[in-house]
This record gives sequence, C-alpha cells and structure tokens, in this order.
Amino acid sequence: MNKPLIFIVLIVVAFASLIPIANAQRKQVLGRSVASNQLVSFDSIDHSSFDTLLQKYVDEDGMVNYKDWGASSADRESLLTYINSLSAANPNTRSSKESALAFWINSYNAVTIEGILQVYPTTSIRNHTAKVAGYNIWHHLKLNVAGSEYSLNDIEHNVLRKMDEPRIHFAIVCASIGCPRLLNQAYVAENLEEQLQVNTRDFFSRSQNLQYDSASSTLQLSSLINWFADDFGKDSNGQVTYLAPYFPKQVQTAISTRGFNISYLDYDWNINEQKTQVSQGSGSNKKGSNRR
Repeated sequence: MNKPLIFIVLIVVAFASLIPIANAQRKQVLGRSVASNQLVSFDSIDHSSFDTLLQKYVDEDGMVNYKDWGASSADRESLLTYINSLSAANPNTRSSKESALAFWINSYNAVTIEGILQVYPTTSIRNHTAKVAGYNIWHHLKLNVAGSEYSLNDIEHNVLRKMDEPRIHFAIVCASIGCPRLLNQAYVAENLEEQLQVNTRDFFSRSQNLQYDSASSTLQLSSLINWFADDFGKDSNGQVTYLAPYFPKQVQTAISTRGFNISYLDYDWNINEQKTQVSQGSGSNKKGSNRR
C-alpha cells in the first residue's frame, strides 16, 4: 500500500472513531429517574396538562404557535414537567392497548415539540437531522421511560409500528406541514378510536395528501404512504383497500368505478408554525426515502 493511500485510510479510521464520541456528546435525555417502586402502568399516566398546552398553542389545522410557547417560561416548564411524568410509565406493567398507544403517541409529539422549541426559530426539522456527524433530533433527543432511553426513531419504529395500528402514522407529527395535523388535544385511551379516525380522515381531506385525476385514473397520495407502505398492506391494492374508507366520498366512488394508478406527492418539510410560511428554505417540498 502506497504512502498516500495509507494516509487517507488513517484519516478515515480516525474520523470514524470520533463519530461515536461526538454522538454521545450530542445526546440529550429528557425525563427523570424514577424508583422502580414508583413506576405505574400506562393506564395511570395523566395527559391532561399536555392537553391544556395543545389547546393553547395549536390551532384546528395543527399549526403550532412556537413563538409564544417558547416565550412563556411557565409553559415551557409545564411541557417539561409533563415529559418528566412520562418517565414513570412501566412498559412491563399490564395496561390496555389504547393506553399504551395514547402514551407513545403523546410522548412522540411532546418530545418533538420540545425539540423544536429548543432550536426555534427554524424553518424545518430537517435542519436538525444530520446524517453522519452533527445533531440529529430523531436519534439524539431521547426520552427516559422507566430507566430506558427512547429516541424519536425508537418510539416510532421499535414501539408504535409494532403495535399493529397503522393509523399511528396519522397521529405522530414531525413538526412539518407535510405531516398529519397535530391534534390540538392529547390522545387518551377512552377517545383513541375516535381521535384516530378523525385525524386520518382529516389527513386525506387535504389536497397536499390526496388528489385524484379522473382523466388518467391517477390516485396521488402523500409520500408518507409510500415510505410506510408495508404498514398499510402487502401491495397497492391492499393499501388502498385499507385506506379508502378514510378518503373523501367522491374519491372512494372514483377509484371504485374507474380504478387507479398510484403516484406520490412531494412532501413539505417546512415547519408547521402559526405564521406565514417561508416560501423557500431547506425544508421546502423535499422528498425523502423515510420520514425520520
């Protein structure tokens, strides 16, 4: 091996060895330590304080008033207090599936909001998702639950997607316009089915997520459906069969009579904030192979 090549290899090895150290330094764990005898089931976690915050700062379209939320020290503290309360949940204690789903959906959304408030003002969550070196909100911002650390990726892919409820994709929100709307209420076990139905229907009521071209029989869907296609069915027919009951009636009728070919719409990564949206920026109309 010649000297220049050896030098390059050494640089690459040295850089690779530093990445785990840098990533460990960037990691932030939200929540608190809770004694094992104080852990409770998902059924016992109170989401009412989060509900109050969502009603205050999130509108009917799911747009968030990050500016005012971030400016209120009391409400910033209230969000962190709620996040601390999530640490007392014990995933190994028996609870209803509805309580578990509500817990993890709220956890994902609350941690995402906290992550955005920490870096606000920003134009897009994608400004904070470094691929190799640097802070990645989906990997480095973690939640302590019963002593275990869960990143946003962990919550979505290793917990929620394994709970056999595909509609979680219309409930968890990645702080982007292309995401489902952030429901301005906390998810709770007793209302979970209705909340999931309402937000799934809302998602497909928006032209940014669903369009149908009758001339070409083309069903255009959000890229989110493409990224998580396997969660909705084994093939396009199975996926549309599962999702169609949530489509507007006219689209249901069109695809049943004319059939469909599927294409996917651009995903808008601009931040879901309550003000005139930035028309250009690093988050605008970007496609991706996965959401997180």
